[in-house]
Amino acid sequence: MAVYALTGFSLVSLLSFGYLSWDWVKPSLVADVATDPMEKPLPPTFTRPPHIIFILTDDQGYHDIGYHGSDIQTPTLDRLAAEGVKLENYYIQPICTPSRSQLITGRYQIHTGLQHSIIRPRQPNCLPLNQVTLPQKLQEAGYSTHMVGKWHLGFYKKECLPTRRGFDTFLGSLTGNVDYYTYDNCDGPGVCGYDLHEGEDVAWDQSGKYSTFLYAQRVSKILASHSPKEPIFIYVAFQAVHTPLQSPKEYIYRYRSMGNVARRKYAAMVTCMDEAVKNITWALKKYGYYDNSVIVFSTDNGGQTFSGGSNWPLRGRKGTYWEGGVRGIGFVHSPLIKRKRRTSWALVHITDWYPTLVSLARGNLSNVQGLDGYDVWPAISEGKESPRTEILHNIDPLYNHAKYGSLEDGFGIWNTAVQASIRVGEWKLLTGDPGYSDWIPPQTLTNFPGSWWNLERLTDGLRKSVWLFNITADPYERYDLSEQRPDVVRSLLMRLVHYNRTAIPVRYPAENPRAHPDFNGGAWGPWASEEDGEEWEGGREPLKSRNKKKKCKICKLRSFFRKLNTRLMSNRI
Repeated sequence: MAVYALTGFSLVSLLSFGYLSWDWVKPSLVADVATDPMEKPLPPTFTRPPHIIFILTDDQGYHDIGYHGSDIQTPTLDRLAAEGVKLENYYIQPICTPSRSQLITGRYQIHTGLQHSIIRPRQPNCLPLNQVTLPQKLQEAGYSTHMVGKWHLGFYKKECLPTRRGFDTFLGSLTGNVDYYTYDNCDGPGVCGYDLHEGEDVAWDQSGKYSTFLYAQRVSKILASHSPKEPIFIYVAFQAVHTPLQSPKEYIYRYRSMGNVARRKYAAMVTCMDEAVKNITWALKKYGYYDNSVIVFSTDNGGQTFSGGSNWPLRGRKGTYWEGGVRGIGFVHSPLIKRKRRTSWALVHITDWYPTLVSLARGNLSNVQGLDGYDVWPAISEGKESPRTEILHNIDPLYNHAKYGSLEDGFGIWNTAVQASIRVGEWKLLTGDPGYSDWIPPQTLTNFPGSWWNLERLTDGLRKSVWLFNITADPYERYDLSEQRPDVVRSLLMRLVHYNRTAIPVRYPAENPRAHPDFNGGAWGPWASEEDGEEWEGGREPLKSRNKKKKCKICKLRSFFRKLNTRLMSNRI
């Protein structure tokens, strides 16, 4: 059995402060009291395809929503979830690009070549162009399709852009991390550019507007200009609550009693995003869409704990294959759900939205081969069993191999040095280096003794490369059963071998100096032409300092006045 060590506090101390409260195991914190589905008449069968609003938040932790016992106020999300179906066995990916690619394609990242890391701004890489995307299938079904927010699926040539991948309109950022007001993004010292786009053009005129508000306002405008008689799909990929930690001053003031500054700013951003969702919901009702709508809410990965996020009581954080990295917040709200106001424990993965939403839209899936997702609408709406019984969290052959892993430890069939994770039924297996593995309580105290992020840590896992958990009985991953159940370990390793045989080569090219914003008018955007073909995907070495050109004086001046104007307009702190 694992040996646990507490740094700075004893277990009793944690209980007394409420950070390890037994209340966490009470169903009332994550589940509603069961209701009789016959109390109200069941909704009629769809008479026409529903309007679909998919809301994806960035880096929101499992603990960072009101109905999970959070200290952060999310009244809109709490209400929508309470009136719909909460998904409490819902899984995503541990970082940005993989979750987004699997949502858009319905395929595991091993089947798109994106199984390693993220797509970086200077890489000649994007979502493979041979993939038929979710919005493209919805367009085939007669939907108007719109995207608002963060893309992060590559942009090195125009064919990679959202408007070339199935969206009629797009307002948002192409990279993974921008300033909430200026929309500047730096991919290393001196490699900075503007990143807010309207369609395929740079949206210079929108600088200074807080992105969460800007995106919610755009959704309202789309709804106001469209007819509710025609089906619409809007993908709202909020930048919130990814770093940098920025929020309008009035939201931070609500959390002035929080001693931890990062947590205070982060909480303000979550509440601001919650209010944006409220405005979107209000627009759906105002313009006549709501009664025939399906709202899906999902996070993209676990919270980043050193930036204010919390996944408590789950283990790990963003970027890891522990539950804190891959177990997401998810719910569906819709007047069309047959059994509302309940919590579902059906196994659901982010790849499932592709076939589920296309089926809801009465689209054609017969010509789409190799999907890894399942249609889970009957499980969500009617409470039926999920067709999904397993999830491949990932196999990443390029990630740093675990020092103590070997083929011998994998029964001669799998090299346990390779980072991989899979869930089959109630069992979850991890091999290689799963990532940062601690349990991190909500960071609400101003001054923790020592390092608060090391509060509770395993002391016996330093020489391991295989972990096995009964994730149903032990959702917090405290009891490694790999030595007690070698039969289960071997069985799950065989599933990894099976999946690995279907994997395509990793697409992770070297960075290319041609992508530098200075060569593209000061903004991030496509830099390879159609004539370049696939040669750029081989990439080149990252831009060396000797090859850097001085930033033009006009660009510097423009950047200075843009930032000055932003500060005057936003009056932010």
